[in-house]
Amino acid sequence: MIIFLSPALILLLIFFLTPMLLTIVFSFTNLALTGTQAQNLKFVGFDNFMQMFNDAELYNSIAKTLIFVLFSAIIGQCLLGFLIAFLMKGKNAAFRRTIGITVIAAWVTPEIVVGFSWVAFLGDNGTLNSIITTLSGIDPIAFLFEYPMVSVVVANIWRGTAFSMMAFQAALDDIPLEVEEAAVMDGASRWRIVRNITIPIVKGTITTNLMLVTLQTLGVFTLIYAMTGGGPGNGTMTLPVYMYKQAFVSYQLGYGTAISLVILIIGALFSLLYMRFLKVKI
Repeated sequence: MIIFLSPALILLLIFFLTPMLLTIVFSFTNLALTGTQAQNLKFVGFDNFMQMFNDAELYNSIAKTLIFVLFSAIIGQCLLGFLIAFLMKGKNAAFRRTIGITVIAAWVTPEIVVGFSWVAFLGDNGTLNSIITTLSGIDPIAFLFEYPMVSVVVANIWRGTAFSMMAFQAALDDIPLEVEEAAVMDGASRWRIVRNITIPIVKGTITTNLMLVTLQTLGVFTLIYAMTGGGPGNGTMTLPVYMYKQAFVSYQLGYGTAISLVILIIGALFSLLYMRFLKVKI
């Protein structure tokens, strides 16, 4: 049995376990890209983690990351994806195909293209300001400067909702029509059917989708960096952006890898929270 599993185990070791172990090891070192430390790699114990405790910018990045995940992944992508899938249930194939292709088109677009597209749309001379100015006559609004977090949240919802929509669409299509028809005959309202029948049946899909979308959103870097660069100031300085700046702008790779462990811990805590809240065993 081990022989048959060995190719998968080797790939798992090379592409999953080794990078994870190296990240943990480097987080306890003074690894740097330039300077004297770059030629003098040494173990520094918990120095990087002690530095994090005194790093006000890190706390700000954690707060920005939680806000971004809450509004972008949990409230935005999951709820909107469920709503679209629910409204498409039972509709004819042409309608479902049209809506599906439209939503999925955003999902398959490269993140950097999405970022620049939203910059062109929300910019001072962008499409949205042209429409607002034409219709109302008011001055252009600097969306990326005045509402940077709202801008990146909306852009990420626009791009990522398709994944939730497809997951919920498959789950909702598996619910037997007889179950809902029996509830309707018993006088149950639409909302009561959703609350007492639909959601309990797709609870496993909700948990899986929440975990995947949360982990994916925790790692969003290109979209935010292309739109705001983490600014203005530190207005959109989420953990991936802050980690990048510490590792590749300040050249402190050891500290950057330590920050990456914070992202890993936050992702694990979210996953445990979802499983406990929805009472799902995996």
